[in-house]
Amino acid sequence: MSGVRKTIAVLPGDGIGPEVTHAAVQILEDCAKSFEHKFEFHELAFGGAAIERYGSPLPAETLAGCRSADAILLGAIGGPPWDGLALDERPEAGLLGLRKALGLYINLRPIRVRPALSGISPLRRERINDCDFEIIRELSGDIYFGAHELIGEGSGARARDVAEYSAPEIERVARYAFERAAGRNRRVASVDKANVLATSALWRQTVTRIAREYPEVTLEHLYVDNAAMQLLLRPAQFDVILTGNLFGDILSDEAAALAGSIGLIPSFSRGRDGQPALYEPIHGSAPSLAGKDVACPLGAIFSAVLLLRESFGLEIEAQWIEAAVDRVLDHGFRTIDIAETGGRVLRSSEFTEHIRAELHDALVHSERYGWGV
Repeated sequence: MSGVRKTIAVLPGDGIGPEVTHAAVQILEDCAKSFEHKFEFHELAFGGAAIERYGSPLPAETLAGCRSADAILLGAIGGPPWDGLALDERPEAGLLGLRKALGLYINLRPIRVRPALSGISPLRRERINDCDFEIIRELSGDIYFGAHELIGEGSGARARDVAEYSAPEIERVARYAFERAAGRNRRVASVDKANVLATSALWRQTVTRIAREYPEVTLEHLYVDNAAMQLLLRPAQFDVILTGNLFGDILSDEAAALAGSIGLIPSFSRGRDGQPALYEPIHGSAPSLAGKDVACPLGAIFSAVLLLRESFGLEIEAQWIEAAVDRVLDHGFRTIDIAETGGRVLRSSEFTEHIRAELHDALVHSERYGWGV
C-alpha cells in the first residue's frame, strides 16, 4: 500500500518520554519516506510537561489535537516534581482523562520473547520458547474509575475505592478478545476473582455468555492468583488473556518480565472504530535516566510498529521494522538495560541509528530480504 496520508499526534511527556518518542518518530519518518507515505506529526504538551507550561496535565489544545489525529503516539509521563500534587492534578490524571475523553476502553499489550533476547529473561529458555500472546485489558471501568475516598488522618483514618462494571462494558471488550483470538490460535483465558468479588462474578457470567457467539474459540477461566502463577510456570500456554482494568494492569507488567525488560513492550488503547487509538510503551518515565541517552527505545519503536499495523493497516512496513530490529539484536547490539555478556552496549541514539541503517539496507538489497518494495 503506497501513498497513505495520516496525521499522528505526538505526546513526548516527561522523563525519558521525549527521547524514546524521538526514536520512534525517526523510524516512522523513514517509513514514510521509503514507502511514499505522508505522515504529519503534531507534537503536543502532556503530563508533567503540560502542567509546567499550562497548569494542566491535559490542556484543551492537546485534547483537540488528539481528537483530530489519525493516531496518537505517547512517550511516558510523571516524575518526582509532581508526586506531591493531588491525585486529580498529577500527570497520571491527564492519562485517565485522555482515555475517558477519547472513549478508549480496550488496551492490548503483545508479549513476545524475541529469540535474540531470550537470554535476559528470568525464566529458563525451555519455559519461554514459543512465548507469544496478547493481554487484552478493559480500560474504562473497574476500581480506577470508581469513587475514591480518604477520610481522616492517623490511626483513625479510613479509605474506600469502588470497583464497578456493567454487562455492556464487559461485552464489548470480550467480543474484541474473541475476535483477536479467532485470528490467532483460538484460545481465550479470562482472568477474574469470581469466588470473592461481585464484579468478577458478573465478568465471568458475561464472558461465558459472549463465548457462545464464538464456538471456534476455546474459553478458559482462571482466578487472577492462578493466572499470575501460570504466567511464570507455563507462559507459552496462553494465546489471548482477557481481564479487567486492575488485574490487567498488574498482569501485563508481570508478563513484560518474561521478555526480559519492561522497556521492550508496546501497547495500544482503542475505542470505537474510526476513533484515534493511543500507542505507548508500557514503561514509566524513568526520571533518573532522562537526558543520559541510555534508555532503551524499543518499547516506543514497537509501539510505532503497532500503530502502523493496527491503525494504518501497513503490515509490510510493520514487518520491515521488526525484521530490522531483530537483525540489530542478532548482531549483538544492545542498550545497557538489555545488555548481555559479550554484547556491544550502545547509547540509545546509536542503537536507533543501527536500526535505521538496517531499514535502509533492506530496501537497497530488497532481493536479499525478500521485500517487494
